[in-house]
Amino acid sequence: MYEPIRSKSAHSVTGAASDFPHRSREEELDIQLAGHLVALLAVTDELGLGAEADRIAEQVARLRTTPPARHAGLTGADPAVLHHRALALAGRALVVAASRADTAAAILSAERMDAHTAALRDAQLVGTP
Repeated sequence: MYEPIRSKSAHSVTGAASDFPHRSREEELDIQLAGHLVALLAVTDELGLGAEADRIAEQVARLRTTPPARHAGLTGADPAVLHHRALALAGRALVVAASRADTAAAILSAERMDAHTAALRDAQLVGTP
């Protein structure tokens, strides 16, 4: 009743896989983790937490094989807002670090989450964004 398809689909792309470089899942996760840690580093620098920022910068350098650029620009944002932002970024970094089984980055992210939660609790600002 129906004749089988004898030719290749016009929608299939031949040779496309070798036309551009592909990254592995590990490389993609490294890039994503480094991005979250760089964002966390910027907020940590703005909060004036030098030693903690240095630890984050070490992890970024390990992932990227080059040290991250540190900015001196301050936004003047409320510290509570910065702690909330840092808490969210550390949480995202923790999720990615756990998915790529990066123990060092996961521990650092969890420690930063605890520190920012404590800072918000001390300021009694846990519920406000």
